[in-house]
Amino acid sequence: MRFDIKDRADVFTLVSKFYDKIRKDETLGPFFNTLITDWPAHIERLTSFWESSLFLKTKYYGNPLDVHVKLDQAHNNSITDKHFGIWLNIWVQTIDELFEGERANNAKQRARKMGTFLYINIFQARQNKV
Repeated sequence: MRFDIKDRADVFTLVSKFYDKIRKDETLGPFFNTLITDWPAHIERLTSFWESSLFLKTKYYGNPLDVHVKLDQAHNNSITDKHFGIWLNIWVQTIDELFEGERANNAKQRARKMGTFLYINIFQARQNKV
């Protein structure tokens, strides 16, 4: 039986399981595994990001767009819609394995919106660089 996401511990579980899968994915793993050297710190930072997003608490202070633009640049502008699709599918799959409910559905919807926002802005950053 699955329950809804109720607190930071649940968000930590979700983020941890999600990145376990990302690190093993043949398409996404190379992007993350070459850039992230301190996985525990990354998991904590992303737990704070998602906790802030899902519980409307200001605990995350960072610029996800800037991070993803730099990631794309570090990989020769090779991020595509395929990468975002895989990322979103793994996120939704991980949520569905662990949770169900209003907040779980909100986490899926927020990820869809965020993926679209990042995707559009990464490509806009490429155009601005030309």
